[in-house]
Amino acid sequence: MRTVDVLMHNIHKDDTGTAILRAYGLGISFGGVEALNGLSFSIAAGEIVAIIGPNGAGKTTAINVITGIYPVVRGDVRFQGSSIAGLKPFQITALGIARTFQQVQLFANMTVLENVMTGMHSRMKSGFLGGFLHYRAQRREETGVEQRAREILDFFGLLPKADYMASHIPIRDQKRLEIARAMASNPRVLLLDEPAAGLNIRETEEMAELIRRLRNNGPTIILVEHNMHLVMDIADRVIVLHQGNKIGEGPPAAIQQDQVVMAAYLGE
Repeated sequence: MRTVDVLMHNIHKDDTGTAILRAYGLGISFGGVEALNGLSFSIAAGEIVAIIGPNGAGKTTAINVITGIYPVVRGDVRFQGSSIAGLKPFQITALGIARTFQQVQLFANMTVLENVMTGMHSRMKSGFLGGFLHYRAQRREETGVEQRAREILDFFGLLPKADYMASHIPIRDQKRLEIARAMASNPRVLLLDEPAAGLNIRETEEMAELIRRLRNNGPTIILVEHNMHLVMDIADRVIVLHQGNKIGEGPPAAIQQDQVVMAAYLGE
């Protein structure tokens, strides 16, 4: 049995509690600066949780630790009851956690359709030899992958641009495409890093509606975002970071009235 299959088996066997994702006392430093300092939180299945804070608060660092880009130096991350600390990013993706980035990271020399198809790599059964020999089963799988990719593009309103080069579509569509590629791995948890960055007011409203539709179609969503109108509009719960520390957590209405949070943002 492959390593990832064993990990998946163990996760389903130890799926305890109501939280789908938990962070315990996460800590990491860069050049002596504490980027995260004992960060703990839990995310329930089906939630939209926003992580907010001033620049340098540790928001993207938290996502990078969860997804294996940065190692878990202190603390632990548990997905569906089992630790994922020490796993590589591709293993974490295969287990059911996908993400996007602050700066859109697409395969610029691939088409829109091909970008989404690459997102299904972790779910494909055919290995290198099957692809090289082009077995019948492998050809059937490729056909199924393309069909599923087209269905995903249709959901995101990108199907008419399936054959465009990814570098030739506007930023609004590039943002959607990166999320579509993440969704192609069929994640249980989707982490979105500033999905509204670079969008105008109308495009941001469209992004908010898209995120709601995504949640209704399955994944739990963790959102890092500077646009407070978007956060307060769609988040079920908000976690506030400041200088690597969690200084607030609760529903949007309560966070808006929190004096410690206001002081962190206004510098009082």
